[in-house]
Amino acid sequence: MAEENNGAAEATPPQQPIVKVLNQYIRDLSFENVALQNDRMPEGQTSFEVQVALDARKVSENQYEVINKLKVNATIGEEKIFILELDYAGRFSVQNVPNEQLHAFLMIECPRMIFPYLRRVVGDVTRDGGYPPLNLDNIDFLALYRNQMAKMAQAQAEAKEAPIS
Repeated sequence: MAEENNGAAEATPPQQPIVKVLNQYIRDLSFENVALQNDRMPEGQTSFEVQVALDARKVSENQYEVINKLKVNATIGEEKIFILELDYAGRFSVQNVPNEQLHAFLMIECPRMIFPYLRRVVGDVTRDGGYPPLNLDNIDFLALYRNQMAKMAQAQAEAKEAPIS
C-alpha cells in the first residue's frame, strides 16, 4: 500500500500551458497609395512582396506583447502601386510554459492566434485605399521562427570566426 502512494506522488502530470489573449491592437499603420497619388494606374498584373518580422517583449509577470510586423509592396512591372506597413500586436497572459520553450512559444503560437485579425485589417485597408482587398496567405510561423534562429546562429558563427583587429 505504501508503494502505491509513492508511485502516485511521483507521477504528477505536467500542467498544460494556459494562454489568454488579453487584447490586440494596431500599434502602427502606414498606407501609401503611390499610384493614385500620381493620378495614373499602370496596367498589368499586380505583384506583391510581403515581408514579415516578429518581436516580443515581457510587459509584466506572465504578460507579453507580441508584434507581427508586416510590410507589403505592391507593384505592376517596375511601378509601385502601394506600400502597406502594419505593426499588429497582441498582449498575452502565458502560464505553465517552461522558460526554455517560452521564446519559441511567443514567436510561433501567439502570432498564429492574432493572424486572422491582422489579415482582416490588411484587407480592409487595401479596400479602403481603392484596391481589391488583399487576402494574405497563411504564414507558417514555425518556418519563420526556424529561419530566424538559423540566421542568428549563422551570424554568431561568423562573428566568432571574424579576425579581431
